[in-house]
Amino acid sequence: MTLKLASERQWTSHPLQVLVMTTALIISPVYAQNIIEGERNQPVEARQGMVATSHHLATEVALNVLKNGGNAIDAAVTAGFALAVTQPRSGNIGGGGFMLVSREKTNDVVAIDYREKAPKAAYEKMFQDDDGNVVQERSRFSHLSAGVPGTVAGFALALEKYGTISLPQALAPAIKLANDGFEVPARFTKGLEATKDRLQKWPSTLEVFYKADGSAYQPGEVFKQPDLAATLQRISDLGVKGFYEGETARLIVDDMRKHDGMITAQDLKDYQPQIREPVKGSYRGYDVYSMSPPSSGGTHVVQILNILEGYPIGEYGHNSAKTIHLMAEAMKYAYADRSEYLGDSDFVKVPVKGLTNKDYAAHIRTLIDPDKAKASKDIKPGEPTSYESDETTHFSIVDKWGNAVSNTYTINFSYGSGIVVPGAGFILNNEMDDFSSKPGVPNGYGLIGGDANKIEPEKRMLSSMSPTIVKKDDKNFMITGSPGGSRIITTTLQVIMNVIDHGMNIQSAVAASRIHHQWLPDEIRIEEGISPDTKTLLEGMGHTLHTKSSMGAIQSIMIGEDGTLYGAADPRRSTSSAQGY
Repeated sequence: MTLKLASERQWTSHPLQVLVMTTALIISPVYAQNIIEGERNQPVEARQGMVATSHHLATEVALNVLKNGGNAIDAAVTAGFALAVTQPRSGNIGGGGFMLVSREKTNDVVAIDYREKAPKAAYEKMFQDDDGNVVQERSRFSHLSAGVPGTVAGFALALEKYGTISLPQALAPAIKLANDGFEVPARFTKGLEATKDRLQKWPSTLEVFYKADGSAYQPGEVFKQPDLAATLQRISDLGVKGFYEGETARLIVDDMRKHDGMITAQDLKDYQPQIREPVKGSYRGYDVYSMSPPSSGGTHVVQILNILEGYPIGEYGHNSAKTIHLMAEAMKYAYADRSEYLGDSDFVKVPVKGLTNKDYAAHIRTLIDPDKAKASKDIKPGEPTSYESDETTHFSIVDKWGNAVSNTYTINFSYGSGIVVPGAGFILNNEMDDFSSKPGVPNGYGLIGGDANKIEPEKRMLSSMSPTIVKKDDKNFMITGSPGGSRIITTTLQVIMNVIDHGMNIQSAVAASRIHHQWLPDEIRIEEGISPDTKTLLEGMGHTLHTKSSMGAIQSIMIGEDGTLYGAADPRRSTSSAQGY
């Protein structure tokens, strides 16, 4: 296909890629193309492999794995552990997530679910007071807010099933970074200063992340994490038992007992990740693979694409009033369905086939007025058939054999619960807030949930994470995904559309201004960069618009027809971090 380079307004034979701010390093035939100040906006392409992450140190260690003969899965696990050291606000071993693996040799895509689980003692109304009101502090910033972590078990499973290096090899760079330390970027400092009041109420968090006088580490200063290094070393020495049993497990459980938490030694010992079949859809001749429940991401990315496939989006133009209107209306119906039907498919029947059915999408199109917004209060969850079973980090990797990994993981809020496990050095997630604490009451991202996502023992909470792999003619074409809470789905959606509908190169697709609608609240959230005339037209159609901070930080890779690789790192995260690369 030919892709239009937005900055040049001309047709090119190959998609050009610009790497900006956050680092996307590549393996070239000479194995080195360093992005230096003043050159990072230049087009970069590669032939043998590519790594796109949100931190240059994670990218570098993953790059070294590929250089030394490791595959994409090896590099992904190595990057994931490194991000747990360098980006503690979102990278993690105290949380969980999802990984999609596309293997060239077997031509299949598998999904690894290492989402956190509710403890065995969890119960439906645990975050409600005696009057039935939801106590948000309890579901978000207490030991009760933590689900049983899944990252360590998930990474170990990925490596065992699909990798070629050992777990100690994958952990070695992270252990070194934790022991030796790394220079703090501006984003690190700003994050700790912005959340100081929340984090410093926990002595263990204050001790790990702040200096003796309570101040945050400043840009350029070296930050070391000896407790985290020791925790990672136990995993290296003992495998998953080094986290889910033994000393680390004891540290977690002791802290839970001291603060009325629920996670027990048995909860940790019993945790198991799952290999699942990804959600699969198609869009204008491309096959789209994304994450299945307990993530809602893949289901609704495919559902929205199905709805929009019935319109000539490319003719309407990128971010035109017509295009945004139709996108927003489609998003409303998808998020309404999410509130009713999505949950952990091990516990409830989730109508994935019905929600991703082209006929169901065609029915929704009959309900959409092409010229007028429908009020969210007038949109209810539909009746799909065929039942079957914001601070987040995403990275995408492709190796020289054509294997690809799309991975998204999180501890939920920035710095999760804010609680560092004393002596273990990592932050506990607050993913229990992703359950429906009470039907009809929104969670921290404003998402409404119902009985399908109610709290139950050992259940996985619903997620919006959407690691996605797009194929063309059975070949990997795009590897993508994003952080962003409820906006993950729409961020991922728009990058796919920007390439397929609007002919953008992958960097233009990633950098373009985004919009978001999640049914409730009834508003289109928009980024800066949308034309004032377009806004006026949308308001004339009956939409309420709110310009807010940037959405997502999507890391993407595109593969050209000749095998050339193009990587895109989202400038949104790099701008906010001011890392100075």
